[in-house]
Amino acid sequence: MEQSIQEMAEAYKLLADKTRLTIIALLQEQELCVCDITDIIGMSQPNASQHLRKLKAAGLLNEKKKGQWVYYSLNPDAEAYVQCVYPYLPSMKDKIAGLKNCCGPQEEA
Repeated sequence: MEQSIQEMAEAYKLLADKTRLTIIALLQEQELCVCDITDIIGMSQPNASQHLRKLKAAGLLNEKKKGQWVYYSLNPDAEAYVQCVYPYLPSMKDKIAGLKNCCGPQEEA
């Protein structure tokens, strides 16, 4: 039981960060490339990559390489206590609609 509570606390600490919560909200809309995420959030690629790395290490994200680009998506197997937060996140469709698609079209590798 103690291990489970510790894991929950760590997951909620990750989600308590505004940037990481924004990333989760964006990925709830669709799979995105790192450059798309940095464009929307307005931060450097190294900073965004650090947030993505932490979310992935916690099992909240999946990553997929397509050519030279890395695309991130929500992990559908993430714990239910994390996924229960997702419906309360605001829609990011308007932010995603304005993307420049810096990595080109998303084609299956």
